[in-house]
Amino acid sequence: MKDDSTVTVHSKEQVRRARVAVAAVFAVHGAVTGSFATRVPWLQDHAGVSAGQLGLALAFPAIGASVAMPLAGRISHRFGARDALRGLLALWTLALALPALAPNLPVLCAALFVYGATAGMSDVAMNALGVEVENRLDKSIMSGLHGMWSVGTLAGSAAGTVAAHVGTDARLHHALAALLLTVLGLLACRGVLDLRVEPDAEPPPRFTLPPKSALIIGAVGFCAVFAEGASLDWSAVYLRDVLGSSAGLAAASTTAFALTMAVARIAGDRIVDRFGAVRTVRTGGLLATAGGLLVVVSPTPAAALCGFGLLGLGVAVVVPLAFAAAGRSGPNPSQAIAGVATITYTSGLIAPSAIGSLAEATSLVVSFGVVTALAFGLVLGAGVLRSGDRTVTGSAAGGATASKGSPAGG
Repeated sequence: MKDDSTVTVHSKEQVRRARVAVAAVFAVHGAVTGSFATRVPWLQDHAGVSAGQLGLALAFPAIGASVAMPLAGRISHRFGARDALRGLLALWTLALALPALAPNLPVLCAALFVYGATAGMSDVAMNALGVEVENRLDKSIMSGLHGMWSVGTLAGSAAGTVAAHVGTDARLHHALAALLLTVLGLLACRGVLDLRVEPDAEPPPRFTLPPKSALIIGAVGFCAVFAEGASLDWSAVYLRDVLGSSAGLAAASTTAFALTMAVARIAGDRIVDRFGAVRTVRTGGLLATAGGLLVVVSPTPAAALCGFGLLGLGVAVVVPLAFAAAGRSGPNPSQAIAGVATITYTSGLIAPSAIGSLAEATSLVVSFGVVTALAFGLVLGAGVLRSGDRTVTGSAAGGATASKGSPAGG
């Protein structure tokens, strides 16, 4: 009787609707990120901080996320998956308005800490629900969900670009965006699965080290996110400084990387369903390695541009599959997902500065040689994502019995 009620309540049609709902949640989450990113220059001017101080402040979202993400499982246990996601997502969308109110560096750091903490907790909650829906549908959806996050980011950044272009005060822009996205998020959450643990189930600890399985899976995610962060932040600089390209072509490298990632994520589920998670990541690792080598040895900007495109294509589906594998790697999906998310957030935080430090000590070519080596790590480490491969787990992993007693799984 433990899980039968969950199966009865959630029909196939409800699960299909839940897929649409959680995809909308991912898009809303991404839209907050896109809205914020476009107004960072305004935030710097308003708070009166230098470039170095801004760099310090922008570390606080990752710090806040890393500290708060382990709490997501306990919140889901206490309130149920739907109510937990509804509350955490609303906190995240409303937190968008905070940084623009900061008059100085200390307040900006505090606002960004809260912004990151709510981002991380809602991230864990929505990924845990995404894994549960994927289990019950018995087909890959995680790559597409992260593709929807990218779509939301593009939409939020497009609106932010317009607001910046017409000179809208970021306090007004972010307040209106926060209210709109909060309403959209609450509406989307109405359709997600309402999963609850058994009343006598022991709640997860408030803070705990991630399980060993999450550390191993997270190492693969680390390689992918490091390559992603390095390419997004340094590709334009590489083309300009190393290969002497024009400013327009240099900027196009970032666009090429982001677009290949978004397209690959949206199309990735069909590939994963056909070839499995391990083979998909291994092939992606080979593509990313080839792209990195092309960047390093390229004699022309055009060839390097193709290399960055291959890098984006190769790493695109790794993080979604890492979350999926974490969600199936043990009895506590939220805890495992939080562990993987913490590792990937950390990778994204250190990658740009690590590339810059290494480039200063050696050269950008050497820096991207390191990126290439990490990309090859995906080929070597793809096997640890086997728990996220439904060709191995099968439909049995997708039933209610796969989530007994878990905060994210009913």
